[in-house]
Amino acid sequence: MTVLETIRHDDIHELHLARPPVNAFNPELVNALRGAVLSAPAHGARGIVVSGHPGMFSAGLDVPSLLQLDRAAMGVFWSEFVGLCEALARSPIPVVAAITGHSPAGGAVLTLYCDYRVMARGAFRIGLNEVQVGLVVPEIIQAAMRRLLGAHRAERLMVAGSMIEAEEALRVGLVDELVDTELVVGRALGWLQDLLKLPPQAMSETRRIARADLHAQFDAVATIGNEVFAERWFCAEAQGVLHAMVARLKARRA
Repeated sequence: MTVLETIRHDDIHELHLARPPVNAFNPELVNALRGAVLSAPAHGARGIVVSGHPGMFSAGLDVPSLLQLDRAAMGVFWSEFVGLCEALARSPIPVVAAITGHSPAGGAVLTLYCDYRVMARGAFRIGLNEVQVGLVVPEIIQAAMRRLLGAHRAERLMVAGSMIEAEEALRVGLVDELVDTELVVGRALGWLQDLLKLPPQAMSETRRIARADLHAQFDAVATIGNEVFAERWFCAEAQGVLHAMVARLKARRA
């Protein structure tokens, strides 16, 4: 069963997250999306759109399945997730996040590394709510958030683990544009198509220079290591909050 669909719109590849019910990131989806981002230029793509399904972009990490991993396996998974963020950040072709609905935690993280973010209008929420589930927001993700919002606003949202609705996300700059849910992917494609009409060498080189600070985060010695993330994931506080959250989800479904 596929977890990712590639839909071709001429020279734009739409990478559609297809892991129901909430497009949660497990190793399979992370590796599939990373591979598709890395290989897209070689397959003729001049731009990428990453999309979810109506009402849900991605609920972030698949916590129930990841809680089954031991420390070493969790370290590997985190390395792969950071690799996905790096693939988006360093993509030689522009990437647009078509945020088709809710986008908490890891879902929001991916959008930080895209060139542009089109979100569904309405009562959909987006944000880095890691603190609310007992996790620390790593520096490499904090730096990307500060790049979009500025230091103070990013700090306030991350420390509180705030999830904000679409209109507020637009106001503070976490997303670039709002449209009705059914128009999100089309608008993401339209934005890319307009960008790709520009002289390609001038656009690409200017883009590369403008995103150099984002690339540098992945070169910095200070970026969080896999072992450090695994240590935080397995600390008593995080495990307690995460297991309680999973228990509440199971009770709700029952």
